Amino acid sequence: MKVAIRNQKDVAAGLIYVLAGAAFSLGALNYRLGDAARMGPGWFPFWVGVLLAAVGMATIASGMRANAAVEAMKRPQLGAMAWILGAVVLFGLLLQPAGLVLSLVVLVLVSSRASHEFTWRGALVNAVVLVAFSVGAFIKGISLQLPLWPAFLG
Repeated sequence: MKVAIRNQKDVAAGLIYVLAGAAFSLGALNYRLGDAARMGPGWFPFWVGVLLAAVGMATIASGMRANAAVEAMKRPQLGAMAWILGAVVLFGLLLQPAGLVLSLVVLVLVSSRASHEFTWRGALVNAVVLVAFSVGAFIKGISLQLPLWPAFLG
């Protein structure tokens, strides 16, 4: 039986999922796993890694099915990757001094530049929604101790 990769995108994405899942699961083994009744600190990351690897295997299999859509990999867009990586680095650097709200706005606006469908209006709406969700979930919901605004504002 001949095995052929019909959908290169699915197979590549599946490989990334399998590698990330395996890394998380192996990393979780450095912590006590426990069991289902008494879960240790490694229980959740271990099983999330296992599930991610399983999803990756299913994605690889779907890319190799005989009736899978034929799709070739495109060259990576290094410019878009740089915008997104830069946005994440800026978020990390700005979170403590600028607060969650401004850091999230910077994250969304900078990472939005990676898309060829970028519009300022769409990016601003996206930023407002993400800020509202993040403040509600992380600050109000689970009482995460993060500054909302820059220290000099209050």
